[in-house]
Amino acid sequence: MPISPNQGSTGGGTTVTITGTNLGGATAVHFGSKLATITANTATSVTVTSPSGSGTVNVTVTTPGGTSNPLAFFYVGAPFKASLSPVSGVTAGGNTVTITGTGLSTATAVNFGTLSATPTVVNDSQLTVVVPTGLAAGAVGVSVTTAGGTNNGLSYTYVDGPTIGAPTPASGPASGGTAVTISGTSLTTTQSVTFGGVPAPFTVINDTTLSAVTPPGTAGAVDVAVTTTGGTATETGGFTYVAGPGI
Repeated sequence: MPISPNQGSTGGGTTVTITGTNLGGATAVHFGSKLATITANTATSVTVTSPSGSGTVNVTVTTPGGTSNPLAFFYVGAPFKASLSPVSGVTAGGNTVTITGTGLSTATAVNFGTLSATPTVVNDSQLTVVVPTGLAAGAVGVSVTTAGGTNNGLSYTYVDGPTIGAPTPASGPASGGTAVTISGTSLTTTQSVTFGGVPAPFTVINDTTLSAVTPPGTAGAVDVAVTTTGGTATETGGFTYVAGPGI
């Protein structure tokens, strides 16, 4: 006589189906000493809503013909989440987040706001999940659902990827030192600015404007790249180094 699922929340409320023979007319289903609520019954199955409980209990079905042999049901506590890393990423999603805590081994879903993702359970204290595409930039609550219930309390921030245009001015001496302004979008979390792959000192003015000072370079056009927590934007050949005069 199988029971499915064979585990559920300590708070009760799990829909459980017991299959077997001669189950028609079931009058009671016990989880340990507690009665479950019968919601459906045929000659080969009984569906119930589990009562609250803890630990491992015996489940029996009583019909006019007697009481069945017992089956084991395991009560699982709600998960506890301790941390999430990283705590932000691109609105397009696709990056992998690690969640640590306890009671995670039966995790079946991780929700980022209203968006659900299927986790990969590493062990009872850790799982990983690929972040789904966000609806918009901003913070959303993160919840983990296990056989023991759902736990909230963590936050993840979706960040739009940056965009940039050519610096102003768009050229300067190969010796570097040119102060330029870079305009774009989603620049507040800028982590680096490079000219031809060489890091440049920069200042974030606001979400649409950066100022930077060109590092020394080689004569010719180079790519300008801005990296934020939302990704990297590149303006191909965006700045031209001009060789100094020689006599």
